Amino acid sequence: MDNAHPASRRAWAAAGLVATLAGLAVGHLAAALTAPRAAPLSALADTVIAVVPLEVSHWFIELVGTLDKPLLIIGIGLGVAAAGAAIGALWRTRPWAARAALAVFAAVGAAAAVALPGLGASAAVPSIFAAAVAFAGLQWWDHRYRTEAAGRRRFLAVAGGVGAAALAGSWWASRVGPAAIEADRDQLVLPEPDAPAVEPGPRADLDAEGLSSYLTPNGDFYRIDTAITVPRVDVDTWTLRVHGMVDRELEFTMDDLLGRELVERDITLCCVSNQVGGDLVGNARWLGVSLPALLAEAGVDPAADQLVSRSSDGWTAGSPTDLVFDGRDALIAVGMNGQPLPVDHGWPARLVIPGLYGYVSATKWLTELELTTFDAYDAYWITRGWSTPRPIKTQSRIDTPRRKAESGTVAVAGVAWAQHRGISAVELRVDDGDWQPCELSDVATTDTWRQWLLEWDASPGDHTLTVRATDGDGIVQTSEVQGVIPDGATGLHSITVTVD
Repeated sequence: MDNAHPASRRAWAAAGLVATLAGLAVGHLAAALTAPRAAPLSALADTVIAVVPLEVSHWFIELVGTLDKPLLIIGIGLGVAAAGAAIGALWRTRPWAARAALAVFAAVGAAAAVALPGLGASAAVPSIFAAAVAFAGLQWWDHRYRTEAAGRRRFLAVAGGVGAAALAGSWWASRVGPAAIEADRDQLVLPEPDAPAVEPGPRADLDAEGLSSYLTPNGDFYRIDTAITVPRVDVDTWTLRVHGMVDRELEFTMDDLLGRELVERDITLCCVSNQVGGDLVGNARWLGVSLPALLAEAGVDPAADQLVSRSSDGWTAGSPTDLVFDGRDALIAVGMNGQPLPVDHGWPARLVIPGLYGYVSATKWLTELELTTFDAYDAYWITRGWSTPRPIKTQSRIDTPRRKAESGTVAVAGVAWAQHRGISAVELRVDDGDWQPCELSDVATTDTWRQWLLEWDASPGDHTLTVRATDGDGIVQTSEVQGVIPDGATGLHSITVTVD
């Protein structure tokens, strides 16, 4: 008996592809309405990140930089789409094998979601929904359109419409639907700070087109984290737990934090993955509560040399406790540039510790603070080949001009940073000439970046501009070139400018 479906293999592959995409869209809608991190592609991407060898992970980050997560999602999406087409083609002659393949895909997606920190058995539902929709679509195609060519085309249109509607529903749910948190964030009115930030002075922003502003707008502030899907934390049920090597465990709600003394500080954050001359750095005015004061209430064991901070998605960072308690303005931040923390930057609370790279300090979507030791626990990036905490390295960057300039007086300007040491000097070199001192902007503390400016008498031709900074301890930025792994890039930023 010939069990082959009269439709062509190509038509079946198209049906499998469309049914799979419709299923994925429905699965992502189900996740958007309940637990966005449980979305099938997101859960699979998180699993890939967790199991991929360190050498591959480091190579990929070095190759594509901040495009790593979008490219991973695209790659997984294309792989699932190709598998869906293959399952459709298989169904034509071996329907039970195709059904089994769909069940395996559902199980893999469900297991990946359930294994995510903070999610339970219900996280399996979006992947099961996705497989069920794909199954129903192919089953419908098989029985309804065995002989009707026009009906097959109608099926593709209906399945495509279901997928499009589900995607639109996911977009709605993520912004104004049940899973949205923007409304809660918008309703929060931040109290005035008890200890306002010290204003840097009238020349905190130098006059140069293309120069990064002293305070980086929230929408332009860099975002680096491991979250494939940004955690969406309900502030009404959120708590911050302090435990570990302490005399007493404590737990705080958002109302508890807002009722404490609120401190406002300008602090520059920098990612350890920032390349020389890169833009994974920004300066913001943070509002929050004193981290050392809050920890002191728990009674920290003197033997605890590591503060492990945990995110709602399970990510961890390990900070040296001696740097938390050495007088720097370490904060549990709830506000950024006069607004409640943006969702992408850690709503409802995050850590900000001046002078440390983000991978060992700047935990977003903060839920736990555990006092422990470095011997007892290795945080997320330490287990993946990055170094234990190191101070942020002195860096400087040329923001303007870019590639071309007109002859005559040209403003060369940029920013330099060495958080918690400060910047005492910046120099610019044109081609192989002498180092020339630059004008520096006003700053109030050593925890922010500093703008610099030099008026250059530019002559026609191609010129190489190189910048270097000196930190507050008098140490000149090194010219030795090192990549970002394991503890941050070094070297001098240079650009080539064509002067007409």
